[in-house]
Amino acid sequence: MIDARRLRILRAVADHRTVTAAAAALYLTPSAVSQQLAALEQETGHRLVERGARGARLTAAGEILLTHTNAVLAQLERAEAELAAYGAGDAGTVTVAAFATGIGLVLAPAIAELAGTAPGIRVRAQDAEGDASVPMVLDRQVDVAVAVEYRGAPGEDDRRLTRVPLYSEPFDAVLPVAHPLAGEDRVAIADLEKDRWVGPYPGNPCHDVVVLSCEFAGFQPRMEHSSDDFRAVVALVGAGAGVALVPRSALRGMELTRVVVRPVRGSAPTRRVFAAVRHGAEGHPLIAPVLAALAAAARREAALSLSASP
Repeated sequence: MIDARRLRILRAVADHRTVTAAAAALYLTPSAVSQQLAALEQETGHRLVERGARGARLTAAGEILLTHTNAVLAQLERAEAELAAYGAGDAGTVTVAAFATGIGLVLAPAIAELAGTAPGIRVRAQDAEGDASVPMVLDRQVDVAVAVEYRGAPGEDDRRLTRVPLYSEPFDAVLPVAHPLAGEDRVAIADLEKDRWVGPYPGNPCHDVVVLSCEFAGFQPRMEHSSDDFRAVVALVGAGAGVALVPRSALRGMELTRVVVRPVRGSAPTRRVFAAVRHGAEGHPLIAPVLAALAAAARREAALSLSASP
């Protein structure tokens, strides 16, 4: 009989591409992961993982087993959800990983709502960049991710996850007050080709949005300064260090006296935010109310943004 715990290890190796990285994600030692993989290969009678200089990859047999692994683990998630419902599991802790702006826009309001509607549910928030939270869900480090669509993100058809769309928001151009385009009502990204740029580090989903938007406009942005903190980005723009594209919600409450903020002319770059849980866990009596509260907070945010849009 195949041990489901070893299937989780197989999927972690497939996700992280090395035994060492999979072990770190699962809070195991590399030797323990290797031992469990060897035991799984003995159980199945097939070699499942090939190791080389570039890491570990699944064999053809491993890929076949991985397909079934996703279905088995999703079914186990559903079983846990139904058992929790049977036991009237209306009290417990749900851990949610979200990026800073997402915490402010949807997670904090969701926690406030749940305090009144489901006081038995305790939500624990963890700050994580928009591309880091989904792997944390898959590795069972957290229950829910509030994540940003990014290059390489698991798609909506990924059988490991259930995704709930939350909100999307445009990026605005942030310019020094003395910039030649500061007097314009809207700014075309193509007109910023010769400027120096300030933006997030590579790997941050917002970095991808900025670079792809500039590439679509016909140029590569000259990134002079990098920070994942949008307050720092705006401060650098205010000091004349460059221009930036910043998600609209991230500008709320900032000191903007030394910069001007302008909508992008034409099709504005957009940040799309979603919640994700392991497939099968969406019906868990603790997780389902959290997802509903996040979606409700996102709808309120969308209504607020629509009324305040330029």
